[in-house]
Amino acid sequence: MSKLSKTELNVHNTEKLRRVMSALPKFCVSFFRGIEPHTSLLTRINYAYDLRLFFAFLENELGRSVDNMRPKDLECVSLTDLERYMEYLRLYYKDDDVRENGEKGIARKVASLRTFYKYHYNKEEINTNIASRLQTPKIHEKPIMRLTHDEALRLLHVIDSGEGLSDKQLSYHSHTRTRDLAIFTLFLTTGIRISELCALDVSDLDIDGRSFKVLRKGGNEAILYFGDETAAALDNYLEERKTRADYSLASPLFLSMQGRRISVRAMQMLAQKYARIAVPLKNISPHKLRSTYGTLLYQNTGDIYLVADVLGHKDVNTTRKHYAAIDESQRKRASRAVVLRRDDD
Repeated sequence: MSKLSKTELNVHNTEKLRRVMSALPKFCVSFFRGIEPHTSLLTRINYAYDLRLFFAFLENELGRSVDNMRPKDLECVSLTDLERYMEYLRLYYKDDDVRENGEKGIARKVASLRTFYKYHYNKEEINTNIASRLQTPKIHEKPIMRLTHDEALRLLHVIDSGEGLSDKQLSYHSHTRTRDLAIFTLFLTTGIRISELCALDVSDLDIDGRSFKVLRKGGNEAILYFGDETAAALDNYLEERKTRADYSLASPLFLSMQGRRISVRAMQMLAQKYARIAVPLKNISPHKLRSTYGTLLYQNTGDIYLVADVLGHKDVNTTRKHYAAIDESQRKRASRAVVLRRDDD
């Protein structure tokens, strides 16, 4: 993908959504029109992919014709059929390739199906919502991996110095050092999502105001703020960009070596490359850098509502869930804070 502006990226994704929707029964169009006001374009694309898989299952595994399917035909799908669909999701074939889904992947696809059925049930186009009775697979939560303060410093040191990189990696590092330092400083000091960071344009930054604009989940815009450390890293990167022909206010903020808007996958690979050196015992992704920021912010402020707001969590209980271990340490500290009788009394 070339250097797409936000408008061009929006057009690209809209066209992608329409392509996927064209493979769905025609009645599905009303569903996507109905959820548009309260969902992001990327969310609708994911729904479309999930529904395409569901209808492919009905056609290929159950022998149902879906071309002329109407909302009322959803009532012909039994709870047993949906349970078979969940089992199918664990392992299926597409274009001779094996596809697998873990607990979270299955849960997301079930959630998409529930939303789809609920929409048509609320529109009174079906009399029963069989998907509401489908049991979501239990997700076995893994401990959230985070960096400590010292490990975060170690990661930035590796990015800045190139220490531990191979000769081949060092040849690229000389061209990407300033960019990568800006990227990971931004991750660790703002808790920005990887999709939000990849979508940033130069015009979204206000270095003097120590702020930037992001498009959050659900399509809402938000202003996030950063300190002097982040401002310096971004300023150094922008000064370097200004010496190249690919700089303009409308251009993507972070570019790949090919001069294109950096992708989510490229960002994930960058995190893996540097983390293997800085913290070899931890499998660090950009999302875990977001968790690192949330952890450090909560440890320094003790304000769970502030953490929820900055991270863009709509429900503070989501924040509490992810930072329960920190809450536990706070409670233990509270148990030692008040002492009525000391040994020397």
